[in-house]
Amino acid sequence: MITVHHLNNSRSQRILWLLEELELPYEIKKYQRSQEGIAPPELSNIHPLGLAPIVTDGDLTLAESGAIVEYIVQKYGRSKVQPPDSGKIHDLYFKHYAEGTLMPILVNKLVFSIVPERSPFFIRPIARMMFGALTAKLVTPRLLAHAAYLEKHLEQDDKQWFAGGEEPTIADYMMSFPMDGWADGMPEAFGPNLKAYVKRMHDRPAYQRALKQGGEYAYAKPSL
Repeated sequence: MITVHHLNNSRSQRILWLLEELELPYEIKKYQRSQEGIAPPELSNIHPLGLAPIVTDGDLTLAESGAIVEYIVQKYGRSKVQPPDSGKIHDLYFKHYAEGTLMPILVNKLVFSIVPERSPFFIRPIARMMFGALTAKLVTPRLLAHAAYLEKHLEQDDKQWFAGGEEPTIADYMMSFPMDGWADGMPEAFGPNLKAYVKRMHDRPAYQRALKQGGEYAYAKPSL
């Protein structure tokens, strides 16, 4: 049986959603972030890097959510997660785009908001000014450009999911975490297609079951 080492407010939520969609049996071991938002050291006992998600399956221990999603789909659920022929390239593209392109920008936005608040009190106003300017100049325009790109993509052929078709594919499981965090922190960037996409994802029974299994998840309640 697969065991998911699940960290609250992390990428491991996408693994729970996938497992619930595939209706696979699994166990879950929960870990909580520290007050600083850091993963607890106990995760290092499972994998040397101590980063979630981590899954164990028999003798296998696997980290990195993209690798985990592909492994689960290839071993247990290929027939249920196949994109239509017309969407195979989109599925390939967006499963890499999620972590390779979109998440680094969202992480920059998060870091630029955290650093000033954790700076020494006497330099905090200057840090807020500096990082606010960096966000406005380097991060926000890029996110708006990506939002427009994704909005147009979903508009083409009235796509329900990033690879088309009637069911989510690897692309959607990979995109779920950045979309959740983005919708929660910058909802004004989303047009009607992106808003509908997030709602469609959240409304799925399997997604709701994954929330109950995983517990605390700050990004599942965007105000769209």
